[in-house]
Amino acid sequence: MILRDKEVDELEKEIDRLCLEFLIRQQPAAGHLRFVYAVIKINQELERIGDYAESIARECLTINSLKIEFDHSVFIELSDTSISMMQRSLKAFLAQDSDMAWMIMKDNEPAKDHRDQLMERLVDFHERGKIPMEALAPLETVARRYERVANQATNICEEILYMCTGKNMKHLGQESFRVLFVDDTNSSDSQIAEAIGNAGQYANFVFSSAGIEPAALDEEAVAHLKAKGLDISSNITKSIEHIPNLEHYQVIVALSKKGVQAFPPPPTRTVGIRWKIKDTNLEEKHEFLSEQIQDLAQAILGEQKK
Repeated sequence: MILRDKEVDELEKEIDRLCLEFLIRQQPAAGHLRFVYAVIKINQELERIGDYAESIARECLTINSLKIEFDHSVFIELSDTSISMMQRSLKAFLAQDSDMAWMIMKDNEPAKDHRDQLMERLVDFHERGKIPMEALAPLETVARRYERVANQATNICEEILYMCTGKNMKHLGQESFRVLFVDDTNSSDSQIAEAIGNAGQYANFVFSSAGIEPAALDEEAVAHLKAKGLDISSNITKSIEHIPNLEHYQVIVALSKKGVQAFPPPPTRTVGIRWKIKDTNLEEKHEFLSEQIQDLAQAILGEQKK
């Protein structure tokens, strides 16, 4: 599998060459131009999927060398979903079937849920001594790679829809603003901020949270929010690596010094903001975050109106 990735790279180069030749010789327009554009984009997505397959194979070398007794069947549901999405997306491309592409895209959320559930199980297996620490990171990497395959299949479907309809699906959600709160552990402050943001019913806003080194949910934070009618007891703490499509977030708010590590390097369209939260009680933190989130939403919406 590792060696065959070179074959995938060569095929990608050949398809690029053929597309360029087609553009120069035929000078296509309308549907033919959308077709060759979609082929170029899908070609890139397939090459990335090849990279993920190589990465999984490399992690398997590490996992197998540890000679651990581990039930790998926990990966089957996620892998079956991701691989099926990829295969069906190619069928939709060959058939130029936009309806099939729409249906496939709906499977992306279940794939994310499978990944989150799998991550929880892996951590649980480690805490119960079923898998050693040196195996945990490779197994988590394999889970993330499978979920990324589902994301790439979704991207392929977006290109199919553009090819068939002329509508660019990547720009349909342009009016939606994605805000990510980041602190050290994603166990308290960032969870509170996410809950406040999503409970505020700000139009066209999506709030998420993550931590640099995730830890278990803080029981006091859970109880504090529950008293205000916000239940986060079933939330999963996440690291930055577990946030899909991080580059699509318009705003990243760091709630701690370490949180600024989540800011993407320039050049970037993502705005990085640092909110300094005083080490006070949860009620005062809640009030501070509520005011800051409201100001942020108003600033963004006001800028949008201009």
